[in-house]
Amino acid sequence: MSLVELIAQADERGLAASGLACLDRCVPLLGGDDEVLRPLWGTLVEGRDGDWADRLEQARGALGGAGSEEPDEDEAALLARRMLAAAPADRTAGEVRQWADACSVASLQIHRLLDPAEDPGSVDSRREGRTDGMSPLVAAELRRQITVLELLAGHGPAGLRHALEVSTEGRRVLRAVVSRRARGRV
Repeated sequence: MSLVELIAQADERGLAASGLACLDRCVPLLGGDDEVLRPLWGTLVEGRDGDWADRLEQARGALGGAGSEEPDEDEAALLARRMLAAAPADRTAGEVRQWADACSVASLQIHRLLDPAEDPGSVDSRREGRTDGMSPLVAAELRRQITVLELLAGHGPAGLRHALEVSTEGRRVLRAVVSRRARGRV
């Protein structure tokens, strides 16, 4: 099943986890530590829905605000900051579906921008399942997005821990890419 189909079929929790996982993997671009979004992950557990808006505001504060774009930020960091800004305070299915879809596109675009290998296909074609000639970083991000949605669809709340592990791995990879790029600019 393509990523687009998985997003279309996901429930509210799966969509929120999908968007949050994309944002979580891009935290290195915002200068955040590895635990900054952990409280938001905690709201996806049964019975914690009411904490989402408060935890989101805390994360925005810790990451420099939702709409505060830095003048010297590159395009990848701007996309990550916009993902954070677009996160809905109301975690309804309609709101998080739109956010999860936008986060999916933005995260793939971020990985495309940071991948030194060329990726000839469009982000939309990748999300629809056309994966021939994908660059390695984009291919890995696509796999992570699909895995998160499959985990939540197949295991419900029990899949959250594994989804977080997938996101953590992706964050480490992106942190290494960002670090390499920074060393190359010096």
